[in-house]
Amino acid sequence: MKFKSVFDIIGPVMIGPSSSHTAGAARIGRVARTLFGREPKWVTVHLYGSFAKTYKGHGTDVAIVGGVLDFETWDTRISTSLELAKEKGIKVHFEEEDAHTDHPNTARVRIGDDDGDLELVGISIGGGKAEITELNGFELRLSGNHPAILVMHNDRFGSIASVTQTLAKHEINIGHMEVSRKEMGKEALMVIEVDQNVSDDLLRELESCDHILQVAKVVD
Repeated sequence: MKFKSVFDIIGPVMIGPSSSHTAGAARIGRVARTLFGREPKWVTVHLYGSFAKTYKGHGTDVAIVGGVLDFETWDTRISTSLELAKEKGIKVHFEEEDAHTDHPNTARVRIGDDDGDLELVGISIGGGKAEITELNGFELRLSGNHPAILVMHNDRFGSIASVTQTLAKHEINIGHMEVSRKEMGKEALMVIEVDQNVSDDLLRELESCDHILQVAKVVD
């Protein structure tokens, strides 16, 4: 199993004991929560490499779940995140995997509820940094040097144009953009790097564009 890295999510202050196994892991969980857009009813985490071998002792489990609960890396509630998730009725399951990955600190996180689910792959690269390499089966390719927007949409005529025209209207310049789909006419993903920060109001306007399913700002 091979995962390619794409973008950097830089973490500030963090809870120990390990930046790779806690702060970076918390960031992976929090990106999953951000993209899902709401509190899930269940969380399944597949751990690979070093994560699989040491996740309990190094706090990777509580860090990822803390991120899913939308806690910042410095939030002391992370240490009790498993108990807090149980109190909220969120079912949490961890799987230790033997498959080889390019990076030893790799996690595949699936979260969901009665209305839908989301899956992503993330790696923790140290110093509180994490990279997301895959989203719902789509490989991501971002430099990590600029703000990024992920747009899930139906593969329909005009969907890409409506997004780019909206960005142009607000004088947002696109530095890099890729579009991928699994099957013609089905779900597709736009990955857009821009030169300026994108406001929440603009994200809501993008969500109102034709055939758009979900919009998320991943890098600020």
